Amino acid sequence: MSGNNKPASLSEGTEHLNTISNRVMRLLFESLSRMPRRTKRLVMVLSDIVWVPGALWLAFALQANQVFPATLDVTHWWLFPLAIAFTVPVFAGLGLYREIVRFMGSQLVFEVLKGVTVSTLVIFGSAKILAPEIPVSVFLIFWLLAVVFVGGSRFLVRVFLESHYKIGEPIVIYGAGEAGARLASALVGGQDFTPVAFVDESVPLHGSVINGVRVFPPSRLTSLIENQGVKRVLMAIPSVSRRRRRHILTELEKMPIYVQTMPNVSDLVSGKSKVDDIRDVEVEDLLGRDAVPPNEELLDACISGKNVMVTGAGGSIGSELCRQILKLSPKRLILYEISELGLYTIERELRAVADSQGLGVEIVALLGSVHHRFRVREVMQAFSVETVYHAAAYKHVPIVEQNIVEGVYNNIFGTLNCAEAAIETGVQTFVLISTDKAVSPTNVMGATKRFSEMVLQGLNERQTETRFCMVRFGNVLASSGSVVPVFREQIRKGGPVTVTHPEIIRYFMTIPEAAQLVIQAGSMGTGGDVFVLDMGKPIRIEDLARRMVHLMGLQVRDDEHPDGDIEIAYTGLRPAEKLYEELLIGNNVSGTEHPMIMRAEEDFSPWEKVKEYLNQLLVAAQSFDCDRVRELLLESVDGYHPTAEVADLVWAQRTQPLVPIKGSVTSLESKRSQT
Repeated sequence: MSGNNKPASLSEGTEHLNTISNRVMRLLFESLSRMPRRTKRLVMVLSDIVWVPGALWLAFALQANQVFPATLDVTHWWLFPLAIAFTVPVFAGLGLYREIVRFMGSQLVFEVLKGVTVSTLVIFGSAKILAPEIPVSVFLIFWLLAVVFVGGSRFLVRVFLESHYKIGEPIVIYGAGEAGARLASALVGGQDFTPVAFVDESVPLHGSVINGVRVFPPSRLTSLIENQGVKRVLMAIPSVSRRRRRHILTELEKMPIYVQTMPNVSDLVSGKSKVDDIRDVEVEDLLGRDAVPPNEELLDACISGKNVMVTGAGGSIGSELCRQILKLSPKRLILYEISELGLYTIERELRAVADSQGLGVEIVALLGSVHHRFRVREVMQAFSVETVYHAAAYKHVPIVEQNIVEGVYNNIFGTLNCAEAAIETGVQTFVLISTDKAVSPTNVMGATKRFSEMVLQGLNERQTETRFCMVRFGNVLASSGSVVPVFREQIRKGGPVTVTHPEIIRYFMTIPEAAQLVIQAGSMGTGGDVFVLDMGKPIRIEDLARRMVHLMGLQVRDDEHPDGDIEIAYTGLRPAEKLYEELLIGNNVSGTEHPMIMRAEEDFSPWEKVKEYLNQLLVAAQSFDCDRVRELLLESVDGYHPTAEVADLVWAQRTQPLVPIKGSVTSLESKRSQT
């Protein structure tokens, strides 16, 4: 009976000891964690006061091969307090007592080596003067032992602390270069993520170990996901081309993982981001292409040393134009914006950049509307404006469709006011930011933007003082109203992701690329030019939604995957929305000095005819006659084919027949004569 009980008793005893041991270790961990920083520093100092003399005594013992070495007689005991007196201050000066042990990295080794080396040299020099009979080998052994004792004690404490901290989510880092190594160092010891593997395409790196993490080929990623429980991959390849990133993301998209990335090189260099600023994959990586290097002469032509004005400076395109213009060293940059918050935000950002980079650019932030012709003219005259980038416009299709008169005032008459003010004040170059929706428009926004192009084409024929040109392009990623941030928010909330139509397609371009091309196109214009940017291949919006869902580690719920995470819901085309957009009216197009900028040769109406339509539009707008406004747009804009009834919200609520406003309607000519 007793024999049968022995194994059970032994097992119970072992389990009991383990339980006690775990409790003791846990209590020790909690005690260390709760200690004030000053107390922790004192503990480190006291440990060094023990280790350094211990290393010195052991050095004598090993050299003499005796526990109580004969070389260490009573006349040599002064070396021990000397070692403490020199070593502790040296370590303090190197910051070893300010380090947080749990986050100590490879820098610890170098600091310990420096500290022990300085201490050893001081002790050796003192001994050579006061006790030359002590063998040199004692000090060599002391140096080695002190490095092991001082550095090893800190390393063991770090291992102990890390083993008792919460283990973060296991992740794989894609990219074992410098960026990946820095990212792993930043994450090790944290509570959020624990790197379990690197994945890299470089064959020489396979099998190597970086920061204690092994490097595998991409072909092993599937097994790592299954065996290590990995649900997240962090991309650390900030310097590779966008084309290569897109290829990697396409492969990762097939796996059930959440893909995130670290900032790109430019953000790291500028200081806008840190290595461990983990973010969702940018859609530019999914859709963008490698930008063509800019032509520096084209960038500088209309900006360097000039007074430059940007209307709509606080908007998506306007603000990016301001950022790039600032770097091209204009004499003065005038920000013209109707939104107080938008103006404040972009001015604050630009001033910070100018101060940090020492740019001697005068930044002028002005509130104002392009509706106010007097204001626009006075601004251009007061600041001797030489180049204007006209980005102020209403661009959101459904909103303009529901506010027709305001769309006409802002997009057509706002452009007219700015253009005529430019002529009157001697502006050299005027660049209109247009849109692909101006081609065969089905909505008021597109029709008004095409009419604004016609205004500039007509004015260009009427005079030679100001060179007018237009730059037409499609959607820009992450702009106000873009589907990308909407999709991301919908996915985070659990869906559904709303797409208007399964076959709808759009062109996409990054905001920085679009702004850069706009600046270059404006330098090439001879007058009345319509430039079209190469937008690449159109993107199916449903495919974009699916890719975003997959790269967030989720599955689309559809007929093939009824248990998926996120549903895609089709809401139907919005009023006046097209399935696809075009960039050209006709097919007459020629190349330019830039491979991504084309010049469209398109017919346009003479100024007298445009002016006649402007007069009628002004009367109709002042009378708030939305039917008449649409009739005039249909007559004047070739290819305008609205697909829905008038959707203006105020017009739809009218309860009485329209009564013309007597005595207050003025024509275009009378308005001009008043100025």
